[in-house]
Amino acid sequence: MNTTALLIGLCPVIGWGFFPTVASKIGGRPVHQIFGTTLGAFIFALIVAIATKTALPTGGDLILALFSGVGWALAQILTFQSFALVGASKALPVTTAFQLLGASLWGVIFLGNWPSTSERIMGGIALILIIFGASLTVWMEKKSQESALVMKKAILILAIGEIGYLTYSAAPQATTIDGMTAFLPQTIGMLLVAIIYGIVTSFKGRAVFTERVSYGNIASGFLFAFAALTYLISAQPNMNGLATGFVLSQVCVVVGTLTSIWFLKQRKTKKEMRVTLIGLGLIIFAAALTVMN
Repeated sequence: MNTTALLIGLCPVIGWGFFPTVASKIGGRPVHQIFGTTLGAFIFALIVAIATKTALPTGGDLILALFSGVGWALAQILTFQSFALVGASKALPVTTAFQLLGASLWGVIFLGNWPSTSERIMGGIALILIIFGASLTVWMEKKSQESALVMKKAILILAIGEIGYLTYSAAPQATTIDGMTAFLPQTIGMLLVAIIYGIVTSFKGRAVFTERVSYGNIASGFLFAFAALTYLISAQPNMNGLATGFVLSQVCVVVGTLTSIWFLKQRKTKKEMRVTLIGLGLIIFAAALTVMN
């Protein structure tokens, strides 16, 4: 792996790693966060499309790309809601684990991955490690019945959100276009969901489109879009390839969790911190197993 490929492969770690921390730091309710994030992602994608002279796809490819973005936005709304419940440092490893599980199971069931018995055994071990690692990241040394119920609610929300994230990843596989061409229409689908969500929320007497915090979250949208774009580049065969690029990008869970703890003051005891680091390590190790299997 050359230095250029490695640096590009680590760019998604920066973007996706800092994205939840920045969004949480800027603040606002989930509706502010999703509107600002998707608006920022759309602006970024539009600039890239103009600079690279990438035209919008047509027909079924356009619909699937839009649908992909819709899935991500719906899932991200639920993820922002989980951040509000338990904090990004606890929610991020769980949602990452769910996404790894979803992507792996989708590949096995629908794409024919892991066809041999040995591959399925190794893959099964990796999935167990992902689940165990995620459980370690949310472990609490002292927990009340109320905090345990809140954590269970957050995990349920994230599990439902995985349907949207899986749609985001799977829908483009049914198209005939590459990731760069799908990039802009995906962000259009994301923004449409955010606008509808904002309108519905506004009917309840809550301003969304006129509040400064909504537009402050454009910065988090830039981070997400930067990560998504550089991942597309990293996954190219002449760079890191899909497998290596995916593993490198998953390091974002470490960055996101640790920055949330440090910058958002989401405190953990020394024992909780050690257990969290072990859980993060298991998730990354399992991610490597799934793509090398």
